[in-house]
Amino acid sequence: MARLAEHLAFLYGPAAAERWAPVFAERIEGFARAHPALARGPRALATSPAEAWLITYGDQVTREGEAPLATLARFLDRWLAPAFRGVHLLPIYPYSSDDGFSVIDYRTVDPRLGGWDHVRALAERYALMLDAVINHASAESAWFQGFLRCEEPYRRYFLAPPEDWDTSRVVRPRTTPLLTAFDTACGRRKVWTTFSADQVDLNYREPEVLLEVLDLLLFYAAHGARRLRLDAVGFVWKEPGTTCLNLPQTHEVVKLFRTALDAAAPEVALVTETNVPHAENVAYFGNGEDEAQLVYNFALPPLVLHAFARGDARALARWAAGLELPGPRAAFLNFLASHDGIGLRPVEGILPPGEVAFLVERTLAHGGEVSYRDTPTGPVPYELNTTWYDALNPPGTPEALGVRRLLASHAIMLALAGLPAVYVHALFGTPNWREGYEKSGEKRKLNRRKFREAEVEAWLADPGSRARRILEGLKARLALRAERSAFHPAAPQRVRDLGPGVFAVERGMDEERVLVAVNVTGAPQPLALEEGWRDARTGAPAAPDLVLEPYADLWLTRGDA
Repeated sequence: MARLAEHLAFLYGPAAAERWAPVFAERIEGFARAHPALARGPRALATSPAEAWLITYGDQVTREGEAPLATLARFLDRWLAPAFRGVHLLPIYPYSSDDGFSVIDYRTVDPRLGGWDHVRALAERYALMLDAVINHASAESAWFQGFLRCEEPYRRYFLAPPEDWDTSRVVRPRTTPLLTAFDTACGRRKVWTTFSADQVDLNYREPEVLLEVLDLLLFYAAHGARRLRLDAVGFVWKEPGTTCLNLPQTHEVVKLFRTALDAAAPEVALVTETNVPHAENVAYFGNGEDEAQLVYNFALPPLVLHAFARGDARALARWAAGLELPGPRAAFLNFLASHDGIGLRPVEGILPPGEVAFLVERTLAHGGEVSYRDTPTGPVPYELNTTWYDALNPPGTPEALGVRRLLASHAIMLALAGLPAVYVHALFGTPNWREGYEKSGEKRKLNRRKFREAEVEAWLADPGSRARRILEGLKARLALRAERSAFHPAAPQRVRDLGPGVFAVERGMDEERVLVAVNVTGAPQPLALEEGWRDARTGAPAAPDLVLEPYADLWLTRGDA
């Protein structure tokens, strides 16, 4: 109760905290009484080197006459288990736009996907991550329709700032208008729309909204979620005259969620999704005990892409050498591809503007697109819209070479400290879906194509197909990772200098060490290694004068590893 009161006093002042703290406390205690097994669970982050995640839509693989979530479960069981032990289901709720990120009803599974029974069945076999899309709701949601009718309490659920609010410093992720006008029963009002006119921002300046969202998080925990992805959480709190991004109040909101879950469902971990410069992103770890247990490692994808595009891993290595965690209960969520694009904000201050421009030009040349955001000086590139396979590979690349590049890039991600997550389109080596983009006009559609089960089964049944070779290659590397404690998400790591064309990282302690070296170039790279290393794949002693073939990854062990 005391900690809750501190959070609420910071956000709303002492008087409001005195009123609302008992309400929040009773909600949390009531949940713990109703779910005693969750309340007695182990503290997150209880992870192992074997924890790897698949990122997927609930209807990524469909079959006529069957709930897509049931089809997905069969696909996971047949092709991915036990290499992948966790599944991140992108938003599964009824929605009106943005492929699920404009939620109409937060407590319902979209009937086109299935129901909560399908979700619980998945949660029985896999660690489950659900999206909490808590910055904004759909303009078609019951909440916003109540706002339009000026009904209590919904008339306060959405941010409609006064005309004199200073928005001059607001940091935007889009080029669309910040405010959108709606006709309501109380008159015409302009509401805050960070992402689109259909995604209306919630008003966390009202304690009722914060309580409603906390209820949602607990609801998802009760339905099997062991990871909660806080979508676009950096934007939730707005203050006039500020950037309205990553404000102290935003961090306090995350801290309140952490306090509540530690009390009611301690094995449930928060995952913050903040596509911002690296230093701002990692701030969501807090002190390692009071904010998110997992933070998306957003700088990793553009830096790995840059290393392969330039054939030079030095920028990636310099950044990786400085990665630090605030404690053993915090870990990076490492990924290369996602349902969104490859964010460019995370490498601000890491890559020079000229190198960012190089990535932009290369993406366009590879058949991708680029999204922009508004700044005081005009629109600037915000993200690269492309599949990971096409981002790495120029048009006309021989498929065998393209597969080697994709697997080598994922070896870097798998070797680094943290939990690995693979987006389903990287798993298949999917090319850009130009048809989807041209039909919808949405650039992110390039990386969001859905498949029929028969199509996927045909790919994976063919040992020579691109998808099967990538899947088997990833599973083999995940197996190397899973059986060695040196790859525990919090195990030490040291970046090694083996030349600009090689990214090399050493994991573990002296008695158990693993070295992963990846050639990011199209030319053989000689390696000078000390004696005592063994090939993790074969067990054979490693020669001190090894040559690493183009786009090859070498896994070495020593000690008890």
